Amino acid sequence: MEFPSLLIQDAVNAFASLPGIGKKTALRMVIHFLQTEPSKVEQFAEAIVKMRKEIKHCKVCHNIADTDVCSICANPRRDHGIVCIVENFRDIISIENTRHFQGVYHVLEGLISPIDGVGPEKLNIASLEDRLLQGNVQEVIMALNPTIDGDTTIFYLSKIIGKYPIKITTIARGIAFGGELEFVDDITLARSIAARLPYEKYLNGNS
Repeated sequence: MEFPSLLIQDAVNAFASLPGIGKKTALRMVIHFLQTEPSKVEQFAEAIVKMRKEIKHCKVCHNIADTDVCSICANPRRDHGIVCIVENFRDIISIENTRHFQGVYHVLEGLISPIDGVGPEKLNIASLEDRLLQGNVQEVIMALNPTIDGDTTIFYLSKIIGKYPIKITTIARGIAFGGELEFVDDITLARSIAARLPYEKYLNGNS
């Protein structure tokens, strides 16, 4: 694809580096910005830069936040005795969109994957155990993607959590094996959380 300007070429390449964006789509975006008032383009760019510089991770659950403690962990109306373990903050967004969960979260920021060289030490597991040691948690929900890596992580975490008098549950198998929570519709995800199973039944493959 030839461009009449190196500036346009650089802008197209920048947009095309984003996931799911090809060169043609990137070019349409660049043309859109060329036809937009400079002040609005500056606002757009400033919002991205500000987000990247100032975004924080919650000290408690590792969710994305504007402050040191995210709005969910800081909310006294949430049930802090129920902790939902998720892979990343996108899963929190998916679960929150169902409006059926009133507990709190813990973000692992990944899954155990020996093939990819991701061990437990690379995940937010130590901070999870610190939360369990405080003695306020009554139930832990494993809301991890139903994949081999997800099941491996659930098995590993169950050994840690099993040392404490805490109920361990998993989301029901309304979600197909190999699926990702991010792409599950709200109703199915809400039902999977509401109909969560004791971990022992999950191990036996019962639903």
